[in-house]
Amino acid sequence: MKLRNSRVSATKIEAQMAPMIDVVFQLLIFFMLTLKIIPLEGDFNINMPLGQQATESPDVPIPPIKVRLTANEDGTLAGVSMRQVSLGNDNLAFDRLNAEVGNLVGRRDNPFMDDLEVEIDADYNLHYRHVISAVSACTGYVNPQNGQVIRYVEKVKFAPPRRPGT
Repeated sequence: MKLRNSRVSATKIEAQMAPMIDVVFQLLIFFMLTLKIIPLEGDFNINMPLGQQATESPDVPIPPIKVRLTANEDGTLAGVSMRQVSLGNDNLAFDRLNAEVGNLVGRRDNPFMDDLEVEIDADYNLHYRHVISAVSACTGYVNPQNGQVIRYVEKVKFAPPRRPGT
């Protein structure tokens, strides 16, 4: 049995563009007619009275709390001072510094607390651990009763280090 090879003629199928354009225009008209326009929110059409010109804020920026750390020739701590008041050079100097900053900051609900800043001015050859102890003493303390961290100051900046003999 011999099967016939029927050749399917390759005819090109073209899409009809006119009906497609008609459908697109009908959809466009449908969406335009069903669109609901709502008034803008918050447009109350209120005329406010004219006020005075804004003036500069009378707030004066709070100067930073300056802490000075001096070093001996070998890099050990020679002294801690805050506002030209010596707090000593022993192990309790940083506890005194913490108490002074706490007294200066005051209560936790102090409105200027976010603006307070500590500037640490350390000698060039001071050991790093003393600088870290000063940062810890200025920023707050840990409540021994419940272990909660009490923050005094969030912003700490450093003055340029002083070279020996300056």
